[in-house]
Amino acid sequence: MASDVEPLSRQAYRRLENLIVTLKLAPGAPVTEKQLIGLAGQGRTPVREAIQKLEWQGLIRVRPRVGLQITEIVATDHDSIMQVRRQLEPLAAALVAEHAAEEQRVALVDCAKAMNATAVTGDIPGFLDADKRFDDIFEEACPNRFLTAALAPLQTHSRRLWFSKASVDQMDLSVTRHVAVIRAIQASDAEGARKAMETLLAYLENS
Repeated sequence: MASDVEPLSRQAYRRLENLIVTLKLAPGAPVTEKQLIGLAGQGRTPVREAIQKLEWQGLIRVRPRVGLQITEIVATDHDSIMQVRRQLEPLAAALVAEHAAEEQRVALVDCAKAMNATAVTGDIPGFLDADKRFDDIFEEACPNRFLTAALAPLQTHSRRLWFSKASVDQMDLSVTRHVAVIRAIQASDAEGARKAMETLLAYLENS
């Protein structure tokens, strides 16, 4: 979660990732390092570190002697992404329900409140912000770092794919299913969290 002591490279990454996910940096668009420095509001070194992470996640393509390019959205990637998420994320949800610290559970409840608020106002970008916070807390609370390292880029790609065709009705359904996962985690119900995550992923797969 963002804080005053968050590394500058992390802040740069968050800003640029949000611009890519919400299509403000359009798929396929050429960009320069100078542009990204201006958009991120950080210096060259933290932005270069953010670019490296975004390249690893498959959101930016570094083209030698040409420059940087935001990667295209490939609709057929959705099935492959969900195939992996279906296997890994229910396990992660169960582990979070078992191991999350109290402050992490409270933070997830705050995410649920934020998601419900976006459903009332139809605020799709606000929902995406809350969803990103949900994933970040999830990553912090899960004791298996290999599991979360595998999931993080998939979740980001899923957000961009979802946003590219999102509607308020779809958001409402997603909010309901996210909140069910959070309630199970808050109750330390590992099996309930696993099943709620399976329900969420089934919805995302078909939406």
